[in-house]
Amino acid sequence: MGKSIISLIILCSWALPAPAATSADLATTAPDRYIVVPGDTLWDIASRFLKDPWRWGELWKMNHEEIRNPHRIYPGDVVVLDRSAAELRIRLLQTDTVKLSPTVRSSALAVAPVPTIPLADIEPFLSKPLVIAQNQLATAPRIVRTQENRVALGTGNIAYVQGIADGQGAYWHLFRAGPALVDPDNGEALGYEATFLGEAKVIKYGAVSTIEIVKSPLEIYAGDHLLPAPPDAILNSYVPRAPEKKIDARIIASYGGLYEVGTKSIVAINKGARDGLEVGHVLAIFRNLNASTYRLRESALWGRPGLIYDEKNPNTRYVNEPLITRAAPLYGRVGPFSSRQQDNRTSLPSPPLPDERYGLLMLFRVFDRASYALIMNANRPVHVLDIASNP
Repeated sequence: MGKSIISLIILCSWALPAPAATSADLATTAPDRYIVVPGDTLWDIASRFLKDPWRWGELWKMNHEEIRNPHRIYPGDVVVLDRSAAELRIRLLQTDTVKLSPTVRSSALAVAPVPTIPLADIEPFLSKPLVIAQNQLATAPRIVRTQENRVALGTGNIAYVQGIADGQGAYWHLFRAGPALVDPDNGEALGYEATFLGEAKVIKYGAVSTIEIVKSPLEIYAGDHLLPAPPDAILNSYVPRAPEKKIDARIIASYGGLYEVGTKSIVAINKGARDGLEVGHVLAIFRNLNASTYRLRESALWGRPGLIYDEKNPNTRYVNEPLITRAAPLYGRVGPFSSRQQDNRTSLPSPPLPDERYGLLMLFRVFDRASYALIMNANRPVHVLDIASNP
């Protein structure tokens, strides 16, 4: 009997509805209604009504299935905030008013629904693998020769590929294995970044197939690999939301290999689908003030302990001194207005500092062991190795 009661309690706990948004969750300038205009995103609209945009699903009273397949919002729709009921609720008024006037006969293009986040910021990353397994390219087709033995290939050039069988498709993406994505917590390789080189189509199949390069943002060389071009990805059908599980992730890379990035930049984190993450999940970005990344900023920025020192190039001269201003009397305990400009080095306690939250990111591509996200906002530069956790 006791086991039955416990099982019933567990079952009911999963059936409880999500917490409802209240007046305290509304943005201070939340309007009673808003007319959607071209260029809006779902994140923009949610930010107009809520302090925390990822709680949009609660305001719509969506269940889990509706969050993954939400009602689409189009330019011209009117979003209304209903404050009359016990719980706040958003509803949609669709306007079908047509203004008639003399005009040339034409067929209007279908109006596209508003995307969740700006597609222009992430479109190049939607159909590219980005993260590949260590041995994924080992068996992939490969360029073995170039036409007229060219060193570098570009759009319109011809190459010869081994490993493409008739029936595998005509359109392919070209890649080169990039740096490893390493989990900073355990040193495990999560995969490898795939550098997207371009697109190609097969013009003749055979033991050695002939391809034509149709697009090449980067130079292509003999030895580069090909993977089948995936279908176009669609990113409209999800709602920003917080993960259901506890997530403790780290930012492990930024697109372009930069150490610091900002809003609208692409970053990779060391958690993926196996950790319960999905496209649309929103994570908060935290700075661990006790981590080595922060202490690194206290040293000479370009000194030997800094970012760019290379042991293989010992002849390069670097500043190997701490930043003078950080140890100067001006920043001592006496301060700049004291009559005695002395540096009081009385020891102070060094308790651990709390993590500081300073931004948000949203996942737009999720792999098994890693994910890519767009920085939605940040009030300071985002560092590699910073923390990404539940908002």
